[in-house]
Amino acid sequence: MTSKRPVSMKTIMGLLLLFPAVAWAAEAASDDTGFMSSIAEFFDAGGPFIYVNCITLCWGIAIIIERIIFIFFKYNVNAEAFMAQVQKLVMANDIERGIKLCNAAPAAALPKVVKAGLTRANRGEAEIRNAVEEAILEIVPVLQKRTGNLAQIANMATLLGLLGTITGLITAFGAVGAVSAELKAKVLAQGVAEAMYTTAFGLGIAVICMIGHMFLTNMTKKIIDEIDQYSVKLENLLITRGKGNSNALDRMS
Repeated sequence: MTSKRPVSMKTIMGLLLLFPAVAWAAEAASDDTGFMSSIAEFFDAGGPFIYVNCITLCWGIAIIIERIIFIFFKYNVNAEAFMAQVQKLVMANDIERGIKLCNAAPAAALPKVVKAGLTRANRGEAEIRNAVEEAILEIVPVLQKRTGNLAQIANMATLLGLLGTITGLITAFGAVGAVSAELKAKVLAQGVAEAMYTTAFGLGIAVICMIGHMFLTNMTKKIIDEIDQYSVKLENLLITRGKGNSNALDRMS
């Protein structure tokens, strides 16, 4: 557990610095043509709130990447195949091998819950259920960690974009009265461009974060549903095993 937090924070901090660095490099190369010049033009026309929104973009992307890595490659297992193996071992009364099977994927969510039940397999019905429920209460917050922040980041990016819109319009209309007639159209166009670019950037960040939130929420829900389903089946299997019920295999099918 101690090794996960530093890796996660390094990923987040690295991504937080990545996008502003690209923007600054693009501005430095703004004399060139092509993609970098387009990025430089966008950021230059968008005003200061675009740079503020870069932080929310990097924050959201960092959370999405970190959650995908952990949910797909650490917390997730093939639940059906895993439980089929557990079922065979329990029915063969080989609880120790079942625990070793769970230890083979120590970070995965379902094996943690199953292991908690197997370690109480030779005790009473109440202890088995309490152990499984306790493991579920521990693992579910870990699965849902930081995913909810994406919706808040999306709202924050939208509001920062709107704030940039307002400041851009204020700057545009304030400058119109202070310049000559031939420059008024140019100053007004620059202010409106700043307002629109900032709004578009904020809304784009919000869309990315909401898509990531929806995707991660659905994946997390799938894992939690599997935990709920197979934890109940495990409890029934262990309880009927303790009672010497030979029909336990039929109840798991």
